[in-house]
Amino acid sequence: MQPMKLEESIARFRDYIATERRMAAGTVRNYIDDLEDLAAYVKALGVEELDQLEANDLRAWEMEHLNRGEAAGTVKRRLASVGSWLRFLRRHGFFERDLMAKVSAPRVPNRLPVFFREKETEHLYDEGLFGDDFIGQRDRLLLRMLYETGMRRAELVGLKESSVDLGALTLKVLGKRNKERVIPIENELAHNISDYLALKHQEWGETEWLFVNDKGGQMDGNGVYYVVRKYMRLLSTADRVSPHVFRHSFATHILDEGGSMRAIQELLGHESLATTEQYTHVTREHLKEVYKHAHPRSRGGSDKE
Repeated sequence: MQPMKLEESIARFRDYIATERRMAAGTVRNYIDDLEDLAAYVKALGVEELDQLEANDLRAWEMEHLNRGEAAGTVKRRLASVGSWLRFLRRHGFFERDLMAKVSAPRVPNRLPVFFREKETEHLYDEGLFGDDFIGQRDRLLLRMLYETGMRRAELVGLKESSVDLGALTLKVLGKRNKERVIPIENELAHNISDYLALKHQEWGETEWLFVNDKGGQMDGNGVYYVVRKYMRLLSTADRVSPHVFRHSFATHILDEGGSMRAIQELLGHESLATTEQYTHVTREHLKEVYKHAHPRSRGGSDKE
């Protein structure tokens, strides 16, 4: 077999994850960005072909990113991309050695998910927070839908008008790896969707996509991120403000109200229950904080009258 260039091996992997694995375009781009970054680094060391690649090259690349001050979690994700690429190459007979067995990912400190407080999300239902025009009502529905369904940003922008069944009070969502799930919605949210659709049709006519930008085209992830930051920076004191924080808030608030872990797993579309169980730790920490600020003994008070 002719020696395979790094570029060719990356191209083969790109085709595999895009066509056979049917990963989302953004996910494919993230994988390929990491691999092209590695290729550029090792080429500077004289590595042009796949068979020339060594574990030492991967470790040096890892340390290069860490020394730049890149977060351990980001470097770990980069190594995971490389691991997936090398596994694919071994399975298809393009490469024999298991280089990742000799590479240790950096330790990532456990960090609990950030979430919005219930008293903060309650402001999403205040009269007058959003404008009466199309953009204001779109933003209103977008934020409420993120909070009331827990869906991912990519899932939100992927919603079509046909995804909504107002009669059955459900949304059909296309999640990771093109797995479809159905999310129930409340009557109030259904009315919000109905009102928004009437306004959207008046503004743009019928469109394929549920959420559209100010030109009538499909809204993208950056647009969603902008809307979340625009409002939640005003309403919340959370350390981070992003669409994904709504997902954490959805799960945490349901758990606080006694919702089952299995139900939350299904609603969020988690493959593993272990992913969902992170929210039990959030709830425990939240309860400790409530106790610390509310219980008289925790404030150094006395039980004497």
